[in-house]
Amino acid sequence: SLLMSTCRTFRKLLNYCVGTLPIFRQQNRTMAVSATDIASPSAHKNPKFSNIPDVKIDSHGKFKYILIKVHDPDKDREFKHIVRGTSKAAYHADIYDEVVPDIESAGLDCECMGGGRIEHDSAKKKISVYGYSQAYGQADHRITGALLDKKFKYQNMTISNDGY
Repeated sequence: SLLMSTCRTFRKLLNYCVGTLPIFRQQNRTMAVSATDIASPSAHKNPKFSNIPDVKIDSHGKFKYILIKVHDPDKDREFKHIVRGTSKAAYHADIYDEVVPDIESAGLDCECMGGGRIEHDSAKKKISVYGYSQAYGQADHRITGALLDKKFKYQNMTISNDGY
């Protein structure tokens, strides 16, 4: 029908839009990011990764965040992404400096893939992910959004490449 065709066209347009992209829950898919972008296929079997939570962010407020790719140096190409964010950090590098010792003590390596800002309101079940880090560049907000969605399952989540 014309309505269904218009809805499909609108969804396609949103996927190509550079601005704010609401995350639509459709067919159990959060957004256009594959599971292999978030973690390697065998990462869930690696006991070293099991003690590293996917997401650790403040429960409320506006704060800086970073997206980190954690690698197992003993297993070729085995990785997972994690999100860390807090209002206590003056700089994105402060977050990274706090996370690295925990990751290295687990026998893992890591690299910062970029950063941005998160506005989190747990009472309203709302998260916004946007902006970039001057030190690390912009994180892939699609991966960040997928990890946050997996943890919080909020209906009101947006990502944007705009803002600082």
